[in-house]
Amino acid sequence: MATDSQQQPQGAHLVGSVPLSSAEEVFRTASGILGEYLRRIPDGETGPRHSWMGWLEPVMVSQSQFEPVAPDPTEYASKQRIRIRSGVSPDALELGPIGYASVAHESYAVFRRLKEQGIIPAHCRFQVSIPTALAPVQTFVVFEDRLASEPAFERRWLAELDQIAAEIPHDELAIQWDTCLEFGLLEGVFASYFSPVREGIIERLVRLGAHVPEDVPFGYHLCYGDSSHKHFVQPRDTSKLCEIANAICANVKRPVNWIHMPVPRDRDDEGYFAPLRNLALHPETELYLGLVHYTDGAEGTRRRIQAALTVTPTFGVATECGMGRRPPQTIPDLMAIHAAVAAPLAGNETGA
Repeated sequence: MATDSQQQPQGAHLVGSVPLSSAEEVFRTASGILGEYLRRIPDGETGPRHSWMGWLEPVMVSQSQFEPVAPDPTEYASKQRIRIRSGVSPDALELGPIGYASVAHESYAVFRRLKEQGIIPAHCRFQVSIPTALAPVQTFVVFEDRLASEPAFERRWLAELDQIAAEIPHDELAIQWDTCLEFGLLEGVFASYFSPVREGIIERLVRLGAHVPEDVPFGYHLCYGDSSHKHFVQPRDTSKLCEIANAICANVKRPVNWIHMPVPRDRDDEGYFAPLRNLALHPETELYLGLVHYTDGAEGTRRRIQAALTVTPTFGVATECGMGRRPPQTIPDLMAIHAAVAAPLAGNETGA
């Protein structure tokens, strides 16, 4: 049941990873607890996909035009590195299938069946959450080869998106670009392989957004990382998040349907949210604040909501990042916190 406050968040958003046993369990659990609060339901990144991009390590190593390099254990969320194989021209680089399209195809078949059975609400779309193309480059490629190999990664990522859009009906589909390591570059935590950093990030995010078919709703999950429940750096406030969100909405020449921003557990002060006063989203763009935390439940979540409401009157709720790092048995209670603090979404019958 929603909070009794006269002013309360509207609806909920699931960022992506949900560590249940299967896509079917994710769809059933989310629909049962949050169906009237959601416009979209992700498949949960279950099984080997529980750690965001961790499941791509063997996929990256298997790319024939690259060769493996030992990871650097001192780096944040260190992963196996690859470099362009000797004798391979960067201009000739092509990546094989990554897996996002094939997994989406499999999960959508489950989604469609459950919707036909009336388990998934008719208004809900199938949400496919994909890391930006910058993310695998920054994570897996050695620094000196990042700029040269990035165009091949972006082509492959957009080809995966094209395949998803070709195989899943557009009136059932929604796309989310997971935007995480970009903020590590903006904050100067990670060395950037391109310059100027801010402009380069915006250009990349705009290209990805522009590639989503116009009749498919899409949004961005903005993130400061969640490896071992830790950010790569604590955001001082929402200023950089707002800066990137404003730039996206100013430059993507099609509707941007939602923006999600993280809220650290200990930030229930107005100062964290103050930059939201300068947020300039499209009229159709819904804002979701990731202020739901399992560890302090509905009470702590309401404190953060009250702080946010002093700055912005309209937003929905979400977790700070995906749920993939949580024990599976905690997921129903975590979803229930969303329902305890927010109101069901109006207009769900439109499937917007």
